[in-house]
Amino acid sequence: MISIPVIDMVATGRNIANMRERAGLSVRDLQVTFGFATPQAIYKWQHGTAMPTLDNLVVLAAVFGVTMDDIIVMNTEVSGQMGA
Repeated sequence: MISIPVIDMVATGRNIANMRERAGLSVRDLQVTFGFATPQAIYKWQHGTAMPTLDNLVVLAAVFGVTMDDIIVMNTEVSGQMGA
């Protein structure tokens, strides 16, 4: 058995919300940055019910002035077996 890292979506969402607030940005500001018609995707990210795509993570990292690793919260307590 080995530890397999898993993204903690809820903690990552809280991270996104906290970083957004620290940057002084509203959800609407991010909506405009991404060119989204509605803010639903951003709310889903913040609530941990969905994850940003890789492209959107790159943009979030640039907007917040952090790395993608700073945004994503990993949980390594899950064990599993490697193999085909």
